[in-house]
Amino acid sequence: MTKNILIICPYPENEVPGQRLKYEQYFEYFRRNGYKITVSPFFERYFYKVLYKQGNYPLKIVGTIWGYIKRIVQIIQLPFYDGVYIFLYVSPFGGPFFERLYRFFSVKVIYDIDDLVFIAKASKFNSMAIYFRGPKKYFYLMTVADHVITCTPYLDSTVRKYNLKTTDISSTINTDTYIPIENYLNDHRIVLGWSGSHSTAPYLKLLTTVLHKLRLQHDFKLLVIGAPVFQIDGIDVEVIAWNEATEARDLRRIDIGLYPLPDEEWVLGKSGLKALQYMACGIPTVATAIGANYRVIETGVSGFLVNSDDEWLENLTNLLVDPGLRRRIGINGRERVEHLYSVRANEPVYLGIFDNVF
Repeated sequence: MTKNILIICPYPENEVPGQRLKYEQYFEYFRRNGYKITVSPFFERYFYKVLYKQGNYPLKIVGTIWGYIKRIVQIIQLPFYDGVYIFLYVSPFGGPFFERLYRFFSVKVIYDIDDLVFIAKASKFNSMAIYFRGPKKYFYLMTVADHVITCTPYLDSTVRKYNLKTTDISSTINTDTYIPIENYLNDHRIVLGWSGSHSTAPYLKLLTTVLHKLRLQHDFKLLVIGAPVFQIDGIDVEVIAWNEATEARDLRRIDIGLYPLPDEEWVLGKSGLKALQYMACGIPTVATAIGANYRVIETGVSGFLVNSDDEWLENLTNLLVDPGLRRRIGINGRERVEHLYSVRANEPVYLGIFDNVF
């Protein structure tokens, strides 16, 4: 018998990595195993396209009002679904008013929380939004859900203070799409690469001193994927827009993956997604030794974890000059993703939660 499941999420399908590289890539698997999936984003695609651009406040307001209207109308539909899967929140602002209504009228609820969203962080594109957000909705959903899916050990330990029914599932990679690179030779200009967004681009600036020192001894290009504008004086930087259709191919241009992070609590909610994307492509990766990176990367085996500028410089230098090292680390990283962090490896985990709850 087919079970009807409603997915409640902030953004449209195939738009943001937090959704696309978590539960969205399992939809077809769920459908093949007896679930009818209906997706209901708060922000419709047209409104989402302007959400993180400067200005456009009238359209943003209209898009937000429409999202609330849709959520209100949806309340009467909830009892007719076999269950509801909520990612992050039901509505973006205020306290848990809508979350309480959706829990009351839903037969069963799985809650999927990503990052430490209950820590207030403002977007430079919507700076006023922080004053309307309320962390209580996240803690309420943690508490009342029939099951909670987390994405890092730190986040899981936080959620378990409110609900013991949790499963820690990292962001995962479709290894059928992410094809490993083949050329590890030094027969071309080596490309150091980073992939992210406007909100995480400042993290790459943490490597400014390291890259300047590295440039004094070695020639390389820095490829930045996803940040609209990025530059470091004295460094040859190529910026390209993120494109879902070309994402895996763009990543394959990278010879060495960079994943710098600051030492702050917010980072402890990140699942190491950038590192996993690089590793899935067989790209040797250097990452800050913090949070979930400790479980994603076995340092010296499937990548390198570093704590200081000197360690960044040493490991990047070694990878630049030694193609054999890049090959060994890249191949090991790919194998680690296949075994632990691929969609195929985690399909039974997701389906097990669905079967148990719904």
